[in-house]
Amino acid sequence: MTGEPAPGPRRWREAAEEALYGPEGFFVRQAPAAHFRTSVHASPLFAHAVAELLRRVDEVLGRPAELALIDYGAGRGELLTGVLAALPALPGDLASRVRAHAVERAPRPAGLDPAIGWSAEPPHRAAGLLFANEWLDDVPVDIAETDGDGVPRYVLVDGDGTEHPGGPVTGADAEWLARWWPLPPEPGRRAEIGRPRDEAWAAAVSCLDSGLAVAVDYAHTRAARPPLGTLTGYRDGREVPPVPDGDRDLTAHVALDACAAAVRPPPGHGPAVLLPQRAALRALGVRGDRPPLTLATADPAAYVRLLGRAGEAAELTDPAGLGGFTWLLQPRRAPLPPPWGVGGTDGDRPPG
Repeated sequence: MTGEPAPGPRRWREAAEEALYGPEGFFVRQAPAAHFRTSVHASPLFAHAVAELLRRVDEVLGRPAELALIDYGAGRGELLTGVLAALPALPGDLASRVRAHAVERAPRPAGLDPAIGWSAEPPHRAAGLLFANEWLDDVPVDIAETDGDGVPRYVLVDGDGTEHPGGPVTGADAEWLARWWPLPPEPGRRAEIGRPRDEAWAAAVSCLDSGLAVAVDYAHTRAARPPLGTLTGYRDGREVPPVPDGDRDLTAHVALDACAAAVRPPPGHGPAVLLPQRAALRALGVRGDRPPLTLATADPAAYVRLLGRAGEAAELTDPAGLGGFTWLLQPRRAPLPPPWGVGGTDGDRPPG
């Protein structure tokens, strides 16, 4: 960062907020795709799957005259661009009814399709699909660490990444820890206090009058929290130490079960579902099956094309990689689309 760092140590949430989103912050100055590879960048099949999900949401909503597609934490608009390109191949008039909108703090990139709206705040009273791919992990949170007496304390951080113990965790943060990430008394156990993410997700979902909100991220649930937390940094495609200097992404996995519970269900609001990306994408038609070898002789060009597609699908659904992401499906005044809707059994209902 070109500006002078604030004097003295600060809590991680404040330090990360400035480092990521301040005037000289990472996401304001940098293109995320230059530093880490998401599912959107891995293959156009991901955008095609989101387009298919949008089609199913459209069916559930009764094909409204205008159907919203909101990308929360849109980066440079890559996902919306890919979905809009995929829509004309789908049956019906869906492409003509979709209203795409990017929600992003960074300025609108030059050359973006003028059909895509762009703002730091979402449109309201929308009917359609809200999609947040790797957004919540970049919502800054405070870090708690258990001291020698078994007391969870805030972790403070200097501009160079040096950490110091702060005061005891109290108030709403302590209540959140007790409910969602209770720390054992062993010294050095850490937790990321996900309350700001719960609030951010609830606010995002509230912009939908009806439809489906989807969050996709590396995640964990109350039954299996990581004992030392997950805070890390990324720069130039490599994992690096977390330093709030504005030159790297700062990210931590998301307690998606807590996010789901933070949304107050309005009438007609069904239960949320958590499921791995591998299962979600397969349900939307993304499969890594190799084409039959006989096609290599009958139509070599088609074989090569389908083989490449299978490789991309395999990367997106690899449980040891991108397929290990978790999808949170949160319906809003509408049933879940198939196969997760009425009679569907795929996915887990997050605890309240």
